[in-house]
Amino acid sequence: MAIVTLDHFARCVGEGFEVDMGTGCLVFTLTEARPLPERGFAGMVRAPFSLLFRSVSKVLLPQQIYRLRNATLGILDIFLVPVARDKDGIIYQAVFN
Repeated sequence: MAIVTLDHFARCVGEGFEVDMGTGCLVFTLTEARPLPERGFAGMVRAPFSLLFRSVSKVLLPQQIYRLRNATLGILDIFLVPVARDKDGIIYQAVFN
């Protein structure tokens, strides 16, 4: 998949994404896929959007590019940033411009 869009992910909300940790996998759940305001930059190839993933693991992963595998979308390399922690786990965000 060359350019992913909000539509690709919107149909996957609620699905699991396996995060390749090298020695094993963690499963994140896609909890939100929403559009972001368009700023009208010249040459934009897609409308900007944000994704939120939830991990039930208590281990905080650093922000970096992770290889994710999903049954619908296949394998994707996505830059994830931890943005919140609550009683149910950790929330990670990905922003696509």
